[in-house]
Order: sequence, then structure tokens, then C-alpha cells
Amino acid sequence: MTHEEMLVRAHEVIAVEIEGLRKADTALNETFCQITDAILSSLEQGGKLVVTGVGKNIHVGEKIAATMASTGTTAVLLNPVQAMHGDLGMVTEKDIVLAISFSGESDEVIRLLPSLRRIGVKIIGMTGNLESSLAKDSDWVYHIDCGPEACPFNMAPTTSTTATLALGDALAMVLLEARGFKKENFALYHPAGAIGRALLFRVKDIMRSGERLVSLPETASVKDAVVAMTSAKAGCACVVDADGKLLGIFTDGDLRRLFSNVDGDPMARKITEVMIHNPISVSLGALAVEVLHIFEHHKVDDLPVVDETGCLVGTIDIQDLPRMKIL
Repeated sequence: MTHEEMLVRAHEVIAVEIEGLRKADTALNETFCQITDAILSSLEQGGKLVVTGVGKNIHVGEKIAATMASTGTTAVLLNPVQAMHGDLGMVTEKDIVLAISFSGESDEVIRLLPSLRRIGVKIIGMTGNLESSLAKDSDWVYHIDCGPEACPFNMAPTTSTTATLALGDALAMVLLEARGFKKENFALYHPAGAIGRALLFRVKDIMRSGERLVSLPETASVKDAVVAMTSAKAGCACVVDADGKLLGIFTDGDLRRLFSNVDGDPMARKITEVMIHNPISVSLGALAVEVLHIFEHHKVDDLPVVDETGCLVGTIDIQDLPRMKIL
């Protein structure tokens, strides 16, 4: 198989799966809303979402359950084999079960259904076969209508598992919004790693202040700014009025552009003539994740921090974020 043939085949597989996602998207209907309402009702009664499946689908189910749990929907994964040997003890009548089987005939899943019924839980069957045993024994059917597998034999789960995962994500995100889940809630479930730091850290935890903050009066010159920035090892200087309120910012980039575009002695220019007036700023109490949003959408490298009165209290340099493991 040549490299060209490899790439052609890879593109074909992705195209088949993309088409499968489109088909699954088109198949969404009112039943999706009924399933969402049923899960919300279970959660409100103190229940949880129990996800089960076998083969490739137990791995897909694990991801769905993990996404649910991390976004405020209490969820666990139940291995159907282990369930028949005692793990059913984790299921209560307040729970609701999401049983995944694309064929709808997976033996381990089908054998589990009567035991779940005896406990008294409601069952959501997630399947590609509306005439299957799973579909017939479920209270609601979450239809995985995705077309053929990308496998040349139409056997290895590829398109179907991709569609199942996407539908699980859709359900998780709708539940997130329906329950009013906020960024602050998300932080509680992600205390470690870059996500946790970005959501738990506030601007005051990551800003430069004191000797590392360059604050200049309106009377300052470009030379004053360069000297102060060099001394503080800062990438910007902020200009404030007599009351300390932020007026503008002057950065390393502004300095380079000044030298390339201005005749005469740029260093003698007044800082107010070359600074960026009314720059984008962030409040002292904002979350680090809001800082990331500003850097991403406004393409800036330095961000002044102001208090509730508009007075300068610090700056944030984008180069500091990787060191703090926020980026």
C-alpha cells in the first residue's frame, strides 16, 4: 500500500464518520428532550445516571459517564458482567440507566435488563436498531442512526462508536445547561491540572504588582518607559492619571513600531503620544479563565488589571501563564 493510498483511505474513513454524524444529528427528535427530562427528574430525586455497555461500548460509556460526572450530572459506569456478580448493588430505584448496544442484542446487556427492572429503574436504550430487544425493553430509545461503519467489512465499530460518543456529548452538554451548571461549579470537579488552575485562580493570583509593575505619570517620556520596563523586566508600562486611574499602555511591540516609523529621537516623545489609549483591562476579581479568553480573542500579550474604581493595581504578561501551568 503506497503512502498516497494510505492517505486516500484515511480521508475516506473520516468522510464516512462525518456523514454518520450528520445522519445522527438529523435523527434527533422529541425523544431526546424526553430522555433529558427523565434524567433531570432522576437527579432531582437524588438518583444518578448509570451507564452500561459491553465491548467497545463500555469504553464509550466510560467516557460518557466521565463527561457527565465532570459537568454536574452524577453518573457511574456499570460493567454488565460484573453487575450480575454483585455490582448491581450500586443501582437504586431512584437511578436511571443508559444502556448502550448498537445492535441492541448484546447478550450481557440484554441479560441485565430484567434485574434492572426488578430494582425499579427506568431504562434508556441507546441503539441503532429500533426493532432490537434493547429497544423493545427500554422506556425510551435514543436512536443511533448513523449509516454504515467505516470498516471495509462493515463490522468493526467505527462510525457507530463515533456517533454514540457524539450523542453522549450532546446529552451531557444539554444537561449541563438545563441544570444551570457554571464555570465555578466546573472548577470544583477539576481542581488539578491546567483546567483547574485556570478556573480556580483569580487575577490577583497571577498578576504582576509592586516592583514588577511599571506605572508612569502622563508627563513621562518614552525613555522613562524603557528605563522602567528594563528595570522591572516587564513587557509593558501603564500610564495613569494623578488619581492612579488607567489611561493607557505602552508595550515592547509599540516600542519596536515606534523606532521603525518615527523620524527624530523616539525616546524623547511623550508617552501619551504613542501609548494605546483606553486599553483592554481586566478586573482584580476576575478568574484566570477570563484572562485566557481576553488573550485569545483580542490578540494582546499584556493586560492591565484595575480595581473597582478603575485604578491600576497590576498587569498580566501572557508569558507568565505557562510558568504557572495555566496555558
